[in-house]
Amino acid sequence: MRPRVWIPLALVIMLLSPLSAMAEVVPLDRIVAVVNDDAIMQSQLERRVAQARDQLQANNIQMPPERALERQVLDRMITEQIELQMAADAKLSIDETQLNSTMRGIAQNNGMSLDEFADTLEQQGQTLAEVREQVRRELLIRQVQQDRVASRITVSDREVDRFLAQRSENSNVAYHLAQILIAVPQSPTPDQVTQAQAEAQKLYQQLQGGADFQQLAVAESDDAQALQGGDLGWRQVAQIPSIFADVIPDLSKGEVSEPIRSPSGFHLVKLIDTRGGDNGQMSRDQASQAIFQRKVNDEVEAWTQEIRASAYIDNRLDNG
Repeated sequence: MRPRVWIPLALVIMLLSPLSAMAEVVPLDRIVAVVNDDAIMQSQLERRVAQARDQLQANNIQMPPERALERQVLDRMITEQIELQMAADAKLSIDETQLNSTMRGIAQNNGMSLDEFADTLEQQGQTLAEVREQVRRELLIRQVQQDRVASRITVSDREVDRFLAQRSENSNVAYHLAQILIAVPQSPTPDQVTQAQAEAQKLYQQLQGGADFQQLAVAESDDAQALQGGDLGWRQVAQIPSIFADVIPDLSKGEVSEPIRSPSGFHLVKLIDTRGGDNGQMSRDQASQAIFQRKVNDEVEAWTQEIRASAYIDNRLDNG
């Protein structure tokens, strides 16, 4: 029997996908959230929660309480729905060539041909057409994020010089990081900042008492990597967000920082591991692109808060 297939998407692991072809008859479906003019149904949420549960188990991440997982998944779905609405308003589209190439890449990453990939999906209760639609949505979301966030970002010659100097001085070090973000709204009140700081401090104390970082990230974090246990992947010194740069080098493996304030909220950063970095030469163009991508990643958090603040959201999950 083939192992289960996991689709390696960059920013969103699982997409809002009302898969009518596979849906069972649900006698008492209800609306769990209204996002501008669209509704998210209980049946859609249940399917996404099941996908999230499978993904967490596959990654050996301890399961949070069911209600916390539901809230986290629905929060991701709401953000995705806003982004897809923005893509529709901007008349963005994904051409078939790009989509076909991405699908072949996903199959190859799972060690299969496209036909083998389709057969394996069918064994798991999905079809290739359904997954194509999921991937199309993911690519649209990525395009919206790049278009809207990238327009804000500039990279100066001085930043490139500093990046290359840091890389030269610290090129033998890279950090594997994870984070929990307790977000604050755009233009928060002092009370909102105080409340977020208190929540972050409470989580920090729980972690000091032995709580599982990945489980808390899944249940409580407001960042895009929450459903991956907060994992940020490997970052070289010069690619670490500036707000973390003075803290991370002083952490021991497995240690979690005290809450770090940023415009997006409060971050608890965990140093998972360190290793020697890439000693290869980097051109100025490559350095500029690395800085640009780091800024995009940092800016997405703040941008997400902005688009949510400007949308009409009626979250009804706790009313049912």
